[in-house]
Amino acid sequence: MRLRSLLLGSVLSGVLLSSAVGDEGMWLYSNPPRQKLKEKYGFELTDEWLGHLQRASVRFNSGGSGSFVSEDGLVISNHHVGADALQKVGTQKKNYLRDGFFAASAADEIKCVDLELNVLQSIEDVTARVNAAVPEGLSGDEAFKARRKILSEIEKESLKQTGLRSNVVTLYQGGAYHLYRFKRYTDVRLVFAPEQQIAFYGGDPDNFEFPRYDLDICLFRVYENGKPIKVTDYLKWSKAGAADGELTFVSGHPGKTNRLLTVAELEYLRDLSFPYTLTRLRRLDSLLTAWSGRSEENARRAREDFFSVQNSRKAREGGLAGLQDPTLLAKKSAAEQTFRTRLAVNGEFPEAAAAYDRIAAAQQVIAKQFIRHRLLEGEHGFESEAYGIARTLLRAGEERPKPNGERLAEFVDSETASLELNLFSDKPIYEDYEILRMSDSLAFLAEQLGVSDPLVQKVLAGKSPRERAAELIRGTKVHDVEFRRKLYTGGSAAVDAAKDPMIELARLVDGEARSIRKIMDAQNELRNQAHAAISRARFKLEGTGNYPDATFTLRLSYGPVKGYVDDGRNVPAFTTFGGLFERAAAAKQRPPFDLPPRWNKKKDALNPSTPFNFVSTADIIGGNSGSPVVNRAGEFVGIIFDGNIQSLVLDFAYEDQVARALSVHSSAILEALNKVYGATDLAKELQTGRRKR
Repeated sequence: MRLRSLLLGSVLSGVLLSSAVGDEGMWLYSNPPRQKLKEKYGFELTDEWLGHLQRASVRFNSGGSGSFVSEDGLVISNHHVGADALQKVGTQKKNYLRDGFFAASAADEIKCVDLELNVLQSIEDVTARVNAAVPEGLSGDEAFKARRKILSEIEKESLKQTGLRSNVVTLYQGGAYHLYRFKRYTDVRLVFAPEQQIAFYGGDPDNFEFPRYDLDICLFRVYENGKPIKVTDYLKWSKAGAADGELTFVSGHPGKTNRLLTVAELEYLRDLSFPYTLTRLRRLDSLLTAWSGRSEENARRAREDFFSVQNSRKAREGGLAGLQDPTLLAKKSAAEQTFRTRLAVNGEFPEAAAAYDRIAAAQQVIAKQFIRHRLLEGEHGFESEAYGIARTLLRAGEERPKPNGERLAEFVDSETASLELNLFSDKPIYEDYEILRMSDSLAFLAEQLGVSDPLVQKVLAGKSPRERAAELIRGTKVHDVEFRRKLYTGGSAAVDAAKDPMIELARLVDGEARSIRKIMDAQNELRNQAHAAISRARFKLEGTGNYPDATFTLRLSYGPVKGYVDDGRNVPAFTTFGGLFERAAAAKQRPPFDLPPRWNKKKDALNPSTPFNFVSTADIIGGNSGSPVVNRAGEFVGIIFDGNIQSLVLDFAYEDQVARALSVHSSAILEALNKVYGATDLAKELQTGRRKR
């Protein structure tokens, strides 16, 4: 992987303070950048325009974004967002993830396994109510319990009143709390997916690079009561698509950024969190490479996991490179010190002035627990579907009888429907793949903690990681959905009576895992309180016209379609179909630059000047994958699928000189559907907004 200069010089000086610069911002729909858009682009952001885009935007709970693109419930997202669904409906004989899929009729649409889509309906600020329920002077643990109680109370109350999925989201690292209500859909059917080779053309070598030539799309249809839903707010398809220099908007669900973190928190990421994560990802990369190379069926079973690991590895490598660049920490430190000096001179915010030291102290405690927390509570030492199911059954038996406000967050009433959807999923689980993953993770557990660690000794029970994993996977019954239902319904008594070896392993680990989680929760509560104090001071001194870090909630970003200069080389904003075939020919069709057979066959039918992928300055991060790109009229002009290598620093700070968001052009989608796949009715549905009657 080539890590070019991340240009973390003067362009960061503004963003590392507090006010957004350039086209920076993952903006809340409840606090959009109206004035900035009007002043810079003359664009009037109306409530009607924004509300329509909000209701047309879709969140994939498997991770990613999408949008409605017809009145008949058609949803478009990325192929790599849909990969989990493709993997689960595929078989050894029907490898939809690799070979693609097209439903020629409504009867051919395949119902996805445990796929949940959410559409944001409303946002309510509940900050005052949350903070009022957490008195000052409480210990970290007491404050965490009080906050957990009020959050679960608000969510349960909202769910009962509205029937909508209700989640209280923490913003500004504790500076605000907003209640998000979602319409939830679980009958989602696969309509179209191209071959993975064209969806992810260029493979890992081209990942996070540009120019790119990827048809990274996947189409689904949402049903209710056995019929496609009727959608009022869907995105109309642009006739021309995105144009060079045109202002565009991105509506999606960025997962997580760290722009508001303190220097102490960034140093923790640089020195501990990212290096650990990369060690684990590189190990998994090696494991899955070897496993996939042994047979075609192995490769099919591991394909989605393999892509996820490689993508995450490359993203973390870029993020760590940014953190290791002394310019970033120097600018961040200078900005932090400037604000602390301002607080000291002002004298009105003693809590905020002391907050930085409180955060640093909490980070020291967190760092001491970090490895064991990831391995035990994070399940990195027990990688397998079976262990996750077993622990869920064990904890459900213990948590569900408790008052709602005292349960672990994943077991509160507002999360029950999603939890049960996943727990009772009949997705395929493969014994040999389970043994592979668990044996390697047990070995990782032993390496990280030491074979002589008392818990490791108990976990391995005198056996090698491979022997122990095989014994557990072959001995457990949690792969059986009806067995899970029986234990879940029967509660702790049924779970205890089952004497299932995987559940008993989870029980062995659970005491320490819960203890560590309690410590981490308490310290994170103290961090959030400190950040809240800083946020209150910022709001008072600088106003509230800024955006919070990403939280996998709906955000609005914007920026023009624009190329860039990379190492003195002009990089145009667009690639074309002609460029795709030139790239394949130059590489002599060697993997990963080979084309699917049907693309070679249909080459002459395609217009080589059709725009394929394009770049813009929109502010995005992981989770934005599948986000619609729209023009001033709110029309669909493209779909986000990646960022370039220089954009990986956006986790920590905005940059718009060379960092770019990558999208598939709307014209490329129609051209491919019509001329490569013969999906003319589907293409017409996108153009007209209606399915053929």
